[in-house]
Amino acid sequence: MKKVLVAGFMLVSAFAMSQDMDVTKGDFSFLKDQKEINVEFTYNNLKLMKDNLTDEQYVSERVADLNKKGTGTGDNWKKKWYASRDLLFETKFLELVNVVLTKEKKNVTFQEDLKSAKYTLIVDAVWIYPGYNVVMAKHGAKVSTVLRFVETANPNNVVLEIKSDEAPGDVFGGSFSNEDRIGEGYAKTGKSLAKMLIKKKGV
Repeated sequence: MKKVLVAGFMLVSAFAMSQDMDVTKGDFSFLKDQKEINVEFTYNNLKLMKDNLTDEQYVSERVADLNKKGTGTGDNWKKKWYASRDLLFETKFLELVNVVLTKEKKNVTFQEDLKSAKYTLIVDAVWIYPGYNVVMAKHGAKVSTVLRFVETANPNNVVLEIKSDEAPGDVFGGSFSNEDRIGEGYAKTGKSLAKMLIKKKGV
C-alpha cells in the first residue's frame, strides 16, 4: 500500500511539474540545411509571480523586503537579479539546447551574436514564478516563454512560433537561490526545444 501511495505521489508531482510546448504559428521546414541559428533573449513582456507583477514591480518589492532584513541586501540582490539573465538563464538555455542536438549528432548550433545566420530565435520571457525553498517546504520555479523564429534580416517575418508554458526549474537536492531555480527552468526549455526540433525532423 505504501508503494502505491509513493508511486501515486510521484505521478501527481510529475504531472504538476509538466511543461507544455505548442506550435502557434508556422512550421519547421525553414530549418532544413541550416547550420547556425542566432539567438536573442528579451524580457520586455515579462510578468512575475501569481499576481503577474511587472519586472519593475517585482524588483522594487523584493528590494524593499530584503533591505528590511539587512541594509543593502536588497540592492545587492537587484544586481544579482539582472546579472543572472546573462550569466545563468541564457547560458543554461544555450547549453542545454546545444548539448541535446550534439548528442543526437545534429549539425546545427544555437548561439548569440551570429548576425550572419539567416534565422534568429527570439526567446521572449512572458512569465516567471521563482519558487521557494524554506525550512519545511520548497517549490520549483516555473518559466513560460514564447520561442519565436524570425528572419534575421526581417524580424517581422515569423517563420515559427512555439509557446512554452511553465517549464519546471529546480536544483537536485534543492537550492535557496531563486535565480538558480529559474536558470534550471531555462535549461528545461532549451532541452525541450531541442527534442521538439529533432522529433519534428526540422534539424
